[in-house]
Amino acid sequence: MKRVLVLLAPGFEEIEAVTVIDILRRAGVEVVVAGTIAGPIAGCHRISLLPDTTLTVLENDAFDMVVLPGGAEGTTNLRRDLRVANLIRRHVNQARYVAAICAAPAVLADMGLLTRRRVTSYPTYQSDLAGSVYSSERVVVDDRIVTSRSPGTALEFALTLIELLVSPEERRRIGTQVLAAGASDVD
Repeated sequence: MKRVLVLLAPGFEEIEAVTVIDILRRAGVEVVVAGTIAGPIAGCHRISLLPDTTLTVLENDAFDMVVLPGGAEGTTNLRRDLRVANLIRRHVNQARYVAAICAAPAVLADMGLLTRRRVTSYPTYQSDLAGSVYSSERVVVDDRIVTSRSPGTALEFALTLIELLVSPEERRRIGTQVLAAGASDVD
């Protein structure tokens, strides 16, 4: 079974976090939600989630993928946390997937991981991704780095993660199950 870590920092974008967690779990992926702080964490729209654990408890664990939800404040908090950078760097060095949506690709850019890579983000964060090959596509996969644009692309982002971790068939199955646009010809 594939294992994915979703990191939550105060101010995270709720749609991006919950959509990824839900869709990956529907596909049978083990999703571990870790907070950068203990206890419930409030998102940018004051919806609180209770992570499974804290980053401190499992910062040395290995996952098949690490996912960073965006949100301006959440991204700022991820950028300031050295544990996040260490975890991501280790996963990249081990040729594991790292995925970031909305503002969160800026965390990867700060680490120099997006240089000459095809990426996308929320449009106002494009300037934070200097040195990358910026795209306005909704989801971009460049080797083991996956980026997406916004809360409005969260479902496509999550389905792409299923395709990478499980299979294209599982992406279609889950997409059809939730009636995602383009997932099936059946109305």
